[in-house]
Amino acid sequence: MTTKEKTFDCVEMKRQCQEKMRLEYESRKDEFTSYLDFINHKAEESNLWKILQDKIARAKAKSAS
Repeated sequence: MTTKEKTFDCVEMKRQCQEKMRLEYESRKDEFTSYLDFINHKAEESNLWKILQDKIARAKAKSAS
């Protein structure tokens, strides 16, 4: 069995994402009390976060009934 060559570097991709987030935080840090506050705000803005919150709410409603 041969291994397929990757077309991207996972570690580099993660590093770039983290750098992008850090730069955004640096430019907006006066809007937030901490980096954690900034990260939570970014999560709450995302569609994935909204989907996950909806699934959690439905699961809680289902288990309560």
